[in-house]
Amino acid sequence: MKFLPLIWAGIWRKPGRAILTLLSVANAFLLFGILQGFASGLNHAVAQTHADVLLTFSRVSQVEPLPLSHVDQIRTVPGVRAATPLIPLIATYRTPTQIVPADGVDPKQILAVDPGLVIPQSMINALANTRTGALVGRNMATRYGWKVGDRVPLRALQIQNRDGSQTWPVDIVGIFTSKGGTLFANAMLVNFDYIDEGRASGGGTANVFFVRVDDPNRAAQVAAGIDRLFANSPNETKTATVRQIAQDQIKQLGDIGFVINAIVGAVFFALLFSVGALMMQSVRERTPELAVLKTLGFTDRGLMGLILSESLIFCVVSAAVGLGLAALLFPVARRTIGFDVQAGPLMLAGLGLAVALALISGLPPAIRAMHLEVVDALAGR
Repeated sequence: MKFLPLIWAGIWRKPGRAILTLLSVANAFLLFGILQGFASGLNHAVAQTHADVLLTFSRVSQVEPLPLSHVDQIRTVPGVRAATPLIPLIATYRTPTQIVPADGVDPKQILAVDPGLVIPQSMINALANTRTGALVGRNMATRYGWKVGDRVPLRALQIQNRDGSQTWPVDIVGIFTSKGGTLFANAMLVNFDYIDEGRASGGGTANVFFVRVDDPNRAAQVAAGIDRLFANSPNETKTATVRQIAQDQIKQLGDIGFVINAIVGAVFFALLFSVGALMMQSVRERTPELAVLKTLGFTDRGLMGLILSESLIFCVVSAAVGLGLAALLFPVARRTIGFDVQAGPLMLAGLGLAVALALISGLPPAIRAMHLEVVDALAGR
């Protein structure tokens, strides 16, 4: 600790250069935090999905409607605990950028098929008894300032009302919470009959069926049994677990982990040269000063440790600034898109990377300082 003022003075010997380099390192770690946080959020979301929940779509397309009669037949498949239809009602609120993912669901069946929802029976009864009723996830209610009793005019992006408009007014009858794995944590649940009977076309159909199985280990066999039930029919189906569908959708975007690692690797490769050049230039400019330190009794290893300490403190402080800014964005992502980023491991990985960056970039100038000859340095050679 007694050498800390000396180390700090060496870092800030050229304040302008130090500030610019600090900003570049902090920006690099901010990018690292955001990208790795996004990747970890995706992986965590997939891992939290329930293995005993299946989704049944049309084999043609996930938006192709299926007849409601399918749900009664799905319930007859061995291993099926519960099944219910769903109508996605993607809508906006007030402005086009305020997206509200609303879903038409059967109030009497939604808890049976989604174990991640935490909804009191009183709220379920209120939804069932209110034609225009809606239950809202707590995150969404907080975001828009909604409370029980509010009437919310939703403007659907695709489904038209019978009156010829895209407006679907709903009355909030409850605000629910959820535990890990639900698809509705950041959604609005609306009466299925209200959407089905009120839309201008497509009545008596659903875009997806939610299915819950008795044994998660037999989910694949149950999914195959559902699809066999409708094989060679006009409305063939494709059934898979929520986890499998999420993984398939992520794969369609490409190898996100590889892309993120490639971007971060390129940034840190360039940063390695930047910090290394800074440290080398700093040592070169201070050659006579380092020679004086040797004459005052500093050993070769002591001088090497001094330079490495400068590099280490500079990189760790800069990284902490960037990672801290990234951490401030994680709660925003949790409120808006439901990503639960595991910040602790990410911060430790970032600080570990900062230490590695400091050692690699600081070692060459530290070795140069260690091998410094006092006579040559004082003579300017």
